[in-house]
This record gives sequence, structure tokens and C-alpha cells, in this order.
Amino acid sequence: MLNTDFMLKTFWLSFKAIPVTLEITLVSLLLALLPAFGIAKARIKKVRFWSQFSTVYVSFMRGTPVVLQILIVYSLLPSLLNNFFTRHSVSVNIFDLNPIVYAFVVFTLNTIAVLSEVFRSALNAVDKGQYEAALCAGLTRFQSYVRIVIPQALVSAMPNICNLTVTLIKNTSLAFMMTVKDVTAVAKIQAAYGFNYIEAYLDIFVIYIIVCSVVQLIFRFSEKKLTKTGVKNTRKIIGKTV
Repeated sequence: MLNTDFMLKTFWLSFKAIPVTLEITLVSLLLALLPAFGIAKARIKKVRFWSQFSTVYVSFMRGTPVVLQILIVYSLLPSLLNNFFTRHSVSVNIFDLNPIVYAFVVFTLNTIAVLSEVFRSALNAVDKGQYEAALCAGLTRFQSYVRIVIPQALVSAMPNICNLTVTLIKNTSLAFMMTVKDVTAVAKIQAAYGFNYIEAYLDIFVIYIIVCSVVQLIFRFSEKKLTKTGVKNTRKIIGKTV
């Protein structure tokens, strides 16, 4: 029989840890935006060296498990930094660093690789004629990208960004390996006292369904808004060029 009292208690305790899960997700996405866009542009324009480096980086990050990346960063990076600081007489105790920082590093590096592919496909999906029409209308290259190309690319990229975000939220459950007290970690800690792991896992299951469902609804609303904005800007540009 399931311990319903334990389930209710653990559910609310784990529910309170949602901000930690969302913090890791949001920070990782924000930190990954510019590098991912830069990698996408470098690969589209085939910039020498950076294009090859980006290809290797993306292949490595997408081709290795997140668990392995966590083990490398959380186990190897602190030791390397500690040796570096010790050799250069820097009085910093790297082992006192908040473990959530390592979570930011791991998930940001992983997100950069995946997001760059999303941006690359989205930018390639925008008709080049849109960019040329914006230039003919008197917009600068920067303005053409910001006002015309990027909004349309975002509309195309939104479903994939939504999938990426949902996957990232689920992957943050691995942050407990770095002693980060997220939803999964809190539930597992509570379960350890009485070995109520089934109840704890059911709580985690429900919480992630709720969070991911809300995120998907937010993205659907954002996609509709971006579509309207992109159509309005395109009509303005066409009107100026006619």
C-alpha cells in the first residue's frame, strides 16, 4: 500500500524546490543564447576555423550523455581549478563553491550545442528575399536582422525551443548528482528516511508533468504573439518597397 501521508508531505516539500529547477533552466538558456546564435551564424557563413570548431563542439556535446558531462565537470573541474589556484598562490577554496554553479556550467554548455542547431535551421528557413527587401527599404543590416529575420526565425524555432526547454527541465533532475537540492533531490532525501521511494518517484512524476505542461502553454502563447509581430513587420517592409 502507498503511504499517502508521506506522498502529500513530500509532494509539497518537493514542490517548493521548483524554483531551483526553474533557476537552472532559465540561467542555462539565457547564458546559452548568444554563444548558440554565434555558433549558428559561424556555421551558416562557414567562417574559417570557427565553423570547424563549432561542428566538433556540437557533435561532442550532442553525442555524449549529460550524465557523463556532469561527472566530468563536477569531478574533474574542481580538482583542476584547485591545482591551478594552489600553484599560483591564489587563496580561493574552490570546494566551497555553491554546487549550483556547476549545474549552470554543465547545462549551459549542453544547451549551447542543441540551441545552436535550432537557430541554424530557423535562420536557414527565413527567405533571403525578406532580408534583401529590408535593406532596400533603408534598414541597416543590423536592423534587418533584428526587425525582420530574427522575429521570423523565432517563429520557426519556437516549437524546437519549447522541446529543448522541456528536455532541459527534465535533465535538471540529474542536478542531484551535484548535491543541488532540486525537486528530485528533495524527494529522494525524504524517501531515504523510510525507503518510500515509490511514493517519492510518483511525486516527482506529477510535479514534472505540471511544470512541463505550464511551460508548453507559455510557449504556445509566445509563438502566437511572435507570429503576429512577424507578419506586421513584413507587411510594413513590403509596403515601403512597393
